[in-house]
Amino acid sequence: MTTLQPVRGTQSLLGEDADRLAAVVAAFDATRKLFGFKRVEIPVLENTAVFARSLGETTDVVSKEMYTFDDRGGDSVTLRPEFTAGIARAFLSEGWQQHAPLKVATHGPAFRYERPQKGRFRQFHQLDAEIIGAAEPAADVEAIAFAAQLIAELGLAERSTLNLNTLGDPATRTAWRDALHAHFSAHKKALSDESRARLDRNPLRILDSKAHQDWPIVDSAPAIDEHLTPEAADFFAAVTSGLDAAGIAWTRAPRLVRGLDYYRHTAFEFVTEELGAQSQLLGGGRYDGLIETLGGPPTPAVGWAAGIERLAMMIDAPARATPEVVLVPLGERAEAEAQRILTVLRRAGIAADMAYRGNMKKRLSKASEAGAAYALIIGDDELERGEGQLKDLGTGEQRSIALHGLAEALKA
Repeated sequence: MTTLQPVRGTQSLLGEDADRLAAVVAAFDATRKLFGFKRVEIPVLENTAVFARSLGETTDVVSKEMYTFDDRGGDSVTLRPEFTAGIARAFLSEGWQQHAPLKVATHGPAFRYERPQKGRFRQFHQLDAEIIGAAEPAADVEAIAFAAQLIAELGLAERSTLNLNTLGDPATRTAWRDALHAHFSAHKKALSDESRARLDRNPLRILDSKAHQDWPIVDSAPAIDEHLTPEAADFFAAVTSGLDAAGIAWTRAPRLVRGLDYYRHTAFEFVTEELGAQSQLLGGGRYDGLIETLGGPPTPAVGWAAGIERLAMMIDAPARATPEVVLVPLGERAEAEAQRILTVLRRAGIAADMAYRGNMKKRLSKASEAGAAYALIIGDDELERGEGQLKDLGTGEQRSIALHGLAEALKA
């Protein structure tokens, strides 16, 4: 019989690899609580319209990358490719407007059908943080500060850079888009095929083209600062001054864009040079127009997402979880007593395990391999005396220890 293989672009993790992902999530959860972001849970499965409306029918994600299918009721549903649209949908349909401004955070799996590569999978895992219902620049600073503290908690502050840009208000964006369209149209013949396809649909996307032939044309493109309204300039100044006051270093990245029209004002990303082409660790921005595209009232919002796998690749392996003591029972009576002892130790907060297979030498070897500090050997003779033999696996020393009050003795 042929061994079943995992679906391409998915992975099964054991031990250290799984622990790295858990360490990222633990740091995220601890930081979330410091910043007062409420934990939320949203469905993995949404009506396809949630993403078609929010991401745009013509985007690569919607047209090429989503896992979309009709369920048995004939409804088109999609495995979430990202979190923001689902949170925005929940904000509208679950009555969360009453809590605005709302700070929420979550994490979990997401799905995109794309070519797997380093740090990128078809089932991947994301961290996500959003502030919904706050139009002030201070909300942008708060979202970025949360991200910056998480990056620092993971030990990546010195190995990454915060890139920052403004996309301006709608008036700014319209003027800039028109200027970019005129510029790229004048060089249309020299553009790559992909950029020519983007020209009329979304000329801003040409700014982040990966095609080398586009780069000289992109470098000479008009900058957004030439088209900023006074209001948009003031908003960006308030964000940068807030970051400066918080002691968060940033770098201006005038080509950093978000292609969808509902993005406004702040765009940011944390990048590294250690992951090759997949340089972004975390990215986000202000998306004041999103909830309106889902049928809600105009609602300001800002947020970010980060790939857990990419962050996990960057951090040191967390310390391995090891038992304090491993029980080595000899005989059926000792095995039954060992189960009772395990329960007592674990309820007392002592990590404990049992080696129940093999001869004495193999069991002690397994206990050492597990990283235990002690092995507790119990047999019929020990049980008659109400004691066990406690072996220090580091020094090899062995002594008798009373089974009554064992947890307290180990703690001492």
